[in-house]
Formats: sequence, C-alpha cells, structure tokens
Amino acid sequence: MKITTKINLITTAWILCVLVAVNAVVFISFMKITVNMEEDILLHKAQNIVAEIQKDDSPQEIEKKLTTYLTNHSFIRIIQPDSQISSEVSSDPYLITKFKGEFSSEQESQRSTIRQAHKEEQILIVRVPILFEGKVVETLEIGDRLLGLELGKDVLLSILTFCTLLGAGLSLLGGRWLSNVIMKPISNMINTMEDIEQSGIPKKIIIQHETKDELQKMAVTFNRMMGRLDANLDKQKQFISDASHEIKTPLTIIKSYADLLRRRRIQNEEKALDVIDVIHSEATRIQKMTERLLELADTELENTLDYKPVNVITLCQNVFNQFKEVYDREIDFHYQEDSIMVIADELKIKQVIIILLDNAIKYSTDKIDVYVKDLLDSTVIKVKDYGIGIPENEIENIFERFYRVDKARSRETGGTGLGLSIAKNIMNQHNGEIKVVSTDGKGTEVVLSLPKR
Repeated sequence: MKITTKINLITTAWILCVLVAVNAVVFISFMKITVNMEEDILLHKAQNIVAEIQKDDSPQEIEKKLTTYLTNHSFIRIIQPDSQISSEVSSDPYLITKFKGEFSSEQESQRSTIRQAHKEEQILIVRVPILFEGKVVETLEIGDRLLGLELGKDVLLSILTFCTLLGAGLSLLGGRWLSNVIMKPISNMINTMEDIEQSGIPKKIIIQHETKDELQKMAVTFNRMMGRLDANLDKQKQFISDASHEIKTPLTIIKSYADLLRRRRIQNEEKALDVIDVIHSEATRIQKMTERLLELADTELENTLDYKPVNVITLCQNVFNQFKEVYDREIDFHYQEDSIMVIADELKIKQVIIILLDNAIKYSTDKIDVYVKDLLDSTVIKVKDYGIGIPENEIENIFERFYRVDKARSRETGGTGLGLSIAKNIMNQHNGEIKVVSTDGKGTEVVLSLPKR
C-alpha cells in the first residue's frame, strides 16, 4: 500500500472518529436539553393547576379547570393516596390505558418510551403533590407525548448523518491533497535517488519553494549529504591518483635500474652496487608507504581501541628518549605534574606523538618544545617547533591524504603525506581534537586535546 493511501485512510478514519464523537455529544446534549425544557414546561403547568384547584371545588369544576390546560396527546389526573383517580381528563385514550396513575408525595418526573405503529415515542410524566394545611392530600399527574422531541431527534440525526458523510468525503479529498503535498518532495527525492542509482553520479534535489518545514529540512539534509558524498568521491579519486603516482614513481625507478643491470650485466661492481642501493632505497620507500596506508586504513575502520589508564608524562618521556638517541636533537619537555592520567589506547597515542615529533624533526633544525597540561575537562599535549612553518592558506589541507606543502622537500625528507591523516583519525577515535597553528618561516605548533572519561 502506498504511503499516500495510508495517509488518506488514516486521516479519514481519524476525522470520522472525531465526527462520531462530536455527533454523539451533540445528540445527547440535544436530547437532555430538550427533555429538560419540556419537563420545566410541564412542571410549570402543574404548579399553575395546583394553584387554581380549591379544596371545596366539585369534581366537575376540577375537570373543567384541568381541561383548560389539556393539550393534544396528553392527560391530566388527580390521584388520591390510595392510588385511586379522583379526576382525569385526556386527549389521547391510548396513554390512559398505557400508564396507570401513581401517588407521590414529592415532585418528580418520569420519561418512558412506547412503540406504536413501528415507531418509538417518548412520553414525559410529571407528578406534583397537592398540599392542604401543610399535608399532601393528592397528587397531580400530567403526561404528554414529546412529539417535538421525536421530530427534532429525527431531523438532528439526518443532519448529523449528512454532515458525517460530507465530512468523510471532504476528508478523503483533503487527505489526498495533503498526501500529495507531503509526498511531493519525497517523490522528488526518490526520483533523484533512482537517477543516482542509474547514473552513479550524485545529484541534488531542486527546492522550488522555501516552506521552512521538516520536508524542506529533509531535502536540504539530503542535498548536504550528496554534497559531502560528492566531495568524498573527489577525495577518493584524488587519493587513488596520488597513491598511484606515489607508488608508480619508485616502481619506475626500480624498473629502470633493473633494466640497466640486465642490459649491462655486472661489468662494474661499484656501479652495480650503486644501482642495487637505489633499488633497495626505493623498495624500502614503497614498503614504508604501504605500511602507512595500512595504518591509515586501520584508523579509518574505527577498530576497537584498547582503552586503559595511561600516564602521559611517562609515555612522552619514553618517546623523547628514543628520539634523542636516534636523531641527537634537543627536545625540551615542559610539565607541572609527575603523573597525568588519561583513559586511552597507549599505542595509538604514542603513534600520534611519534608522528608529530617526526614532522618537527624533518622540518626544523632548532630545538623542539613539548608541553603537557592537565585541564578541567581534557589533557593537552602541545608540540612546537621553530622550523620552516606552513603557509596560512595551506593549513586546512594538511590533514588530507598524500598532501604535502612542499612536495620536492618532502621527497627529500622521506615524507609520504599520510602521517597527519593517521594522527587525525586516531584523535577522532578518542573523541579528541588535533589543531595546527603555524606561521610560514617561523615554526609550527600542533595541539592534541584528549577528553577526560
């Protein structure tokens, strides 16, 4: 079943339920108000009759007075305490035979239903006590067919039925219009998705009217998603192109030198050793690049981290000692506490610090400052060098895969352009942040922020 049909049926069913409930309230209220009005009229009539009747009136005089108040399809009785009828007038013999007189010492009313000629009629009977010297001596009973009630009830039922059917019809038409309005942007989205599926090219939904509702928000979100997908596809193409280029270059060198060896054989041992060194160097470069690519893929897969308490101070000192021995560079470590604990994957955080120090060593010759601070909601690690720096317009691109500010200089330093991408992915896995502040020619400052858990 189409969603438009569901919307149409559900809205129609709901409106029908509301109409039936409202009609029931209207009908019950009408019946109650009408009966109360008729009851008030009969009680007022009974009180007037009681006021006119005198103790010494003869039966003929009493019947004459009662007759003046008699209406069509009604009766008036005076009943004694033993339920005997002392006086009675009627314009409807059927009612007299249907209802027997009842004595009552209190004012009361009674509504009954009779069926006559396949038709139900409402009968209203009121009883008012007749007092003499403070005592109830007789009861005045008046009965009347509620013909106006029956007629009004039939008319009201016809009107309510017509209005219900009219409401159902309008609801169907309105539901169909509403479902079309609601489904139009969704249908556009479906058509756009089908076009994307067939062509393989991301497309955006054309928003013709600014409705500022959830449907427009959905379309805007879809367009934003398509924009990001398109950007990711461009990045993927660029990644494939860059990776192919990075791998093709050393492979070309290896192939060229291998062909040289094959053509000239090993006539000059010194020359052959130089060629072998070049082949080994380029093969090592490919190996490092492959390892970095695997590391990058591993961080993007968001594999489960091995969270445990890590002393950042101890971790940094161990890494610095290794770097000082290998590179013989001055690394100044600044901290105020001997122990700053974080909950993290120790190997991953160590890898990020190594990447930052490796970049600082490659692109600077002066000392390197490292700061660790324990803040209220995070732990901050700052690596600062005083080297060549990064141009301001290049900073937003440095986390892209294979991106290098100076490709020629990066090749000399052995960079692959993957380190900062790996570092950013690792920080994202820890729900942390990595920020870079740099001035061209003056140095670079990289700030890591690990949230408290």
